[in-house]
Amino acid sequence: LRCKTPDMVHKELWTHLLAYNLLRTVMAVAAGESGIEPRRVSFKGAKQALTAFAPKLEAARPENRAPLIDAMFTIIAYHRVGNRPGRWEPRGRKRRPRKAARLTQPRDIAKLPHNRSKWF
Repeated sequence: LRCKTPDMVHKELWTHLLAYNLLRTVMAVAAGESGIEPRRVSFKGAKQALTAFAPKLEAARPENRAPLIDAMFTIIAYHRVGNRPGRWEPRGRKRRPRKAARLTQPRDIAKLPHNRSKWF
């Protein structure tokens, strides 16, 4: 979130929720026109298609928008989520190797030039 005041954070959250619901509605309409389930349509693909078509829809005259909207719905319905069985993963954390050695001396001493590695 980018806002700093509580009122603006509240407004920004509602704006994100509105945009999400509008995109899901567009996905549902596109899926309904193509005869597939709405949950089979890719959210990311729908977002990219809507972003790509937005300038064209804004520039088109009102009487020329219907074919563009139909084409957009067709492209949105084309991007589908594949069959993903067994998507459950156990919760846990992997130990990752440390990229740097532990700091074993005070920072002001460690920052001295003679303590630096030749790689830094």
